[in-house]
Amino acid sequence: MNRLFAAALVTALTFASACAAHAESKIEQIVSPGGIKAWLVRESSVPMIALDYSFTGGANADPADKPGVANMTAALLDEGAGSIDSTTFQERMEEKAIQLGFTAGRDQFRGSLRSLTENLDEAVDLLRLALTSPRFDDEPVQRIRDQLVADLSRASTSPNEIASKRWWAAAYPGHPYGRPANGTPESIGAVTVDDMKAYVRNVFARDNLIVGIVGDITPEAAGKLIDHVFGALPAKATLAPVPDMALQGLGERIVINLDVPQTVINFGLPGIPREDPDFFAAYVVNHIFAGGSMTSRLYFEVREKRGLAYGIRTSLIWMDHSAIVSGGTATRSDRAAETLAIIEAETKRIADEGPTQEELDKAKAYLKGSYALGFDTSAKIAGQLVQLQLDKLGMDYPEKRGALIEAVTLADAKRVAKRLLDTKMLTVVVGRAQGLTKTTN
Repeated sequence: MNRLFAAALVTALTFASACAAHAESKIEQIVSPGGIKAWLVRESSVPMIALDYSFTGGANADPADKPGVANMTAALLDEGAGSIDSTTFQERMEEKAIQLGFTAGRDQFRGSLRSLTENLDEAVDLLRLALTSPRFDDEPVQRIRDQLVADLSRASTSPNEIASKRWWAAAYPGHPYGRPANGTPESIGAVTVDDMKAYVRNVFARDNLIVGIVGDITPEAAGKLIDHVFGALPAKATLAPVPDMALQGLGERIVINLDVPQTVINFGLPGIPREDPDFFAAYVVNHIFAGGSMTSRLYFEVREKRGLAYGIRTSLIWMDHSAIVSGGTATRSDRAAETLAIIEAETKRIADEGPTQEELDKAKAYLKGSYALGFDTSAKIAGQLVQLQLDKLGMDYPEKRGALIEAVTLADAKRVAKRLLDTKMLTVVVGRAQGLTKTTN
């Protein structure tokens, strides 16, 4: 990136530091003249704009027989649009230090714009064209297809990728979550331009749009910007319904033999939805269990005490139609059975006994103190504005969050530890897993 943009990013850190401390007082909801809602954080001292947005749909909107359409579409949106071919589109972004990003998750298609304010008109013009008039010309389509197929082919031999793909397929059979979100070499090879045009037409709409803006812009100018970028999109998306589904395969262990130096272990349990009253207790419990720093239970037992793995971690994952606790590690093949046995034993122990008061106090202090790190750049703040809206948390959430964590009592943590972890796991093991065999319970 050019020196102007680099300098602006450095300047943005000053703004982000202030915004992290006062984010709750700076968030404004605006409504564009065309009726599109957005959240805005203004900062006139920083000469740049960060815009993030999301469309409901994501990989879930892929045809069932062609996973990866959303992924391929995301990779091609900045490869020419309207009357601008791929080379010219890329040159215009480079000349003006404009960044456009597009990613397809399971539930949402997300995008971003980063621009100096002096180049904002050019940036929003390019983004509008990318969303409303992508070209999908033959040369970039074939080039991007080849890149994606090559990446997916390499991933097909990675134990981590094999374990992840197999875990999701077993956890959500027959459901969009069970399909490979990025596609396969075969499905990407079969994606047509018509498939991608249909995806854009069906998913990019105003009724499933969420927007967050950060930077040197007034509410009035932000409203006009939003209408310019998104105003020409269809009023309503055309999305097939996605059913809610509980995690399947609990108690099952899937073992995939692969001649690699380390054995990968992926495991998961049912989670707790974001809107559940027990969510914050589950959030704290997961941090104590294996979701946080080097003081977590599993980290201590697996790495510090026995040296079985470099790291181990679990995450609460809440999706639009399900929620899980997802965990994973990698270890020596001759220690895989021991490692899995320790994971299962520690899961049962914390489910039965719950955390200690000391663990609870340390976890709450860390989770409250680390939150500001999510606001340390304007780009992160824009992403937070979108995520807060997706999670339906309200503009005052940054102010309330600390009190919600602090309100978790030891009794809450013990009760929710049992609710969250007192169940069998779905486990996938990939490698030379000595002493481990497939089981179904």
